[in-house]
Amino acid sequence: MFVRFVMPKVYTACMPSKHSVWFLGTSAFAVPSLEALWKDDAFSVDLVITQPDRPTGRKQELMPPPVKIAAQKHGLRIEQPENINDHFQFSIFNFQLSTPDFLIVVSFGQILSQEILSVPTIAAVNVHASLLPRWRGASPIQHAILAGDAETGVSVQKMVKELDAGPILNQEKVAIAPRETFTTAHDKLATIGAGLLLRTLKNPLQPLEQDPTRVTVCRTLKREDGMVHPQEMTAEEIDRNVRALNPWPGVTLVQDGQTVKILESSLEPTVDSAVLTCAKGTVLHLVRVQAAGGKPMTGAAWERGKR
Repeated sequence: MFVRFVMPKVYTACMPSKHSVWFLGTSAFAVPSLEALWKDDAFSVDLVITQPDRPTGRKQELMPPPVKIAAQKHGLRIEQPENINDHFQFSIFNFQLSTPDFLIVVSFGQILSQEILSVPTIAAVNVHASLLPRWRGASPIQHAILAGDAETGVSVQKMVKELDAGPILNQEKVAIAPRETFTTAHDKLATIGAGLLLRTLKNPLQPLEQDPTRVTVCRTLKREDGMVHPQEMTAEEIDRNVRALNPWPGVTLVQDGQTVKILESSLEPTVDSAVLTCAKGTVLHLVRVQAAGGKPMTGAAWERGKR
């Protein structure tokens, strides 16, 4: 069954009682937005599209993505295409649902074709964890911390084919705390994004084009991005890596021929920390580390073990 495409709706002073929504999301960042839409009487979540269950952990057991778990809790319809754009394996035209008002995309993890972006009658909308056009791409939270940015935030954008290049519908700024970590920033921005999404959708959309002269781009992180080199990096640079890259890909150091993960660091000495001499005469204090094949321990315990 094929969805019949119609011209985009235009907002009027008299808003409809419910907007139909197809929600595309995968990671934990998307869950607050899904929950907010489900709870709000102004919206009807007719379909949730998420990525397939993936092998996780040492035992490589199949685990559902966080969005699937949340959608199951509310009895929502779920689809899990391996590739949403591949009509041979999976077709968006087979849902046998009415065309949605909004296609909401939050941390989905797949690039959408123009054909799919054209499905909703009002707009395809994305919640992105940065102040676009800064940090377009897959790892904006990590890169904001790595770069030492003073602030970050959430952007709600109208989606276009080019990644994160759509007109801005709304933004909310937030300061990056001096000891901000990926985890604290992630959870804060996920909550902010959910509220900002609802406020945006409940008002007439007012797209504002991004300034192309201010674009910065961040890529998907790889395991090797977590390797740090104290001879070449200052203590502050390594500390940013530790705060930005845990839990993934994690920060790894080779010291005296031994590979060790830095789980927590500080620019000031703490109880049971170990000293790491870095570039330009700077000093980093290792608060918690984990040697290869070992358990997490204090920096001081790890240093005693080396001796």
